[in-house]
Amino acid sequence: MKLHSPLPALRSALHRPPLGSLIPRHVLIAGLVGIDGLLLVASVLLRVPGSLLIDLFVRGDLSALEHIEATHLPRLLFGLNAIERIDFSHLPRALVGTALVALSCGLVIRARTAWAFTLVMLALAAAINFHLNIRFDLTFVLSLVCFGLLLWYWREFDRASFAAATLYTLVAVFALVIYATFGTMYLGREFKPNVSDLATAFYFAIVTMTTVGYGDIVPVSTDARLFTASVIIFGISVFATSLSVVIGPLVGGNLKKILAGRFTHVIRKNHFIVAGASPLAVNVHHELTKRGWPVTVIIASGADNPYPEEADVMHGDASDNTVLTHAGIEHAKAVLALRADDSENAFIVLASKEIAPTVRTIASVNDSKHLSKLKRVQPDMIFAPPVVGGELLARTLSGETVDNDTVMRLLFHGDT
Repeated sequence: MKLHSPLPALRSALHRPPLGSLIPRHVLIAGLVGIDGLLLVASVLLRVPGSLLIDLFVRGDLSALEHIEATHLPRLLFGLNAIERIDFSHLPRALVGTALVALSCGLVIRARTAWAFTLVMLALAAAINFHLNIRFDLTFVLSLVCFGLLLWYWREFDRASFAAATLYTLVAVFALVIYATFGTMYLGREFKPNVSDLATAFYFAIVTMTTVGYGDIVPVSTDARLFTASVIIFGISVFATSLSVVIGPLVGGNLKKILAGRFTHVIRKNHFIVAGASPLAVNVHHELTKRGWPVTVIIASGADNPYPEEADVMHGDASDNTVLTHAGIEHAKAVLALRADDSENAFIVLASKEIAPTVRTIASVNDSKHLSKLKRVQPDMIFAPPVVGGELLARTLSGETVDNDTVMRLLFHGDT
């Protein structure tokens, strides 16, 4: 009888991930936010009278199907017969719930913008609950839980997307406009003069959200004043967030391009010009900047940029006279042709010598068979890693002495 060791099974059980780790935290938080939004919407739909759709799919009341005339079916489906009896005070609650459902989709993809606006919407939902005297129900408690989880796990939502930022900004602004407009309509008699029409309520909402405050409509009751204060606070929050996540990157990006494209070349002096995006070029840029030297990089148009975001990077043909002039070659300490193609390095050296003959040129050789050809363009230095690696390894294995002069001679062929 063959006995099986329990060690493999035990080891597998110990390394099996726990159930909580199967679902990422940000997905769980997004699910809770979506459930909170659905509960808010459902709590309002249950208050709508005379709607056949609500009776059937929400309340499960099948008796509503009896004695229905076909001509009245469209109005009954959407509750148009009872539209005059709908309590519009709960409409902002439903809109905030809808916004939370939409924002939960952004939380799933860990969008930073969705995280910011979800906090605003959850606070808005809590404020509406207090205003309607609906406290400590399931939606209120769930909103507080989601708010706390979002603040505690804020590092989970670190992805930026301009499209998502624009979308959720529009959702937040729309939800706030609806909340302010219908809240003003609901409290219309608590303003002086009274607000009795939708146009006036919309006007007061916009004026309050933007903190303009002409003073032609004034809240006179405590509820109206608290409501107006909430609109001001949320208006400032939404617009401040909108400026930071949408307009800020646009303005900042354009300003950066203007500075990089029009003014940076003016201050390019006593710097090194590195042409290429090869691993050698990236490492040389890193070492030069670490020593405090200014470096301007030229990479081909459309090529991937492996350099840090703060690097002075130009896109273009490094053998083009205009590009080299724009890179400040006349005031440069040296031009380093470090592209992966040896022929392109040769053209860069020729162009550099044509524009600025006194500026030192350094070219790398990636294939040792091109060494003699690159010497014909007479760069000041030729950096040949393949030759260096082979000879240094051979000298080490044979026990020969490798001193500093030997290394420099191998590294820089054709040094003048």
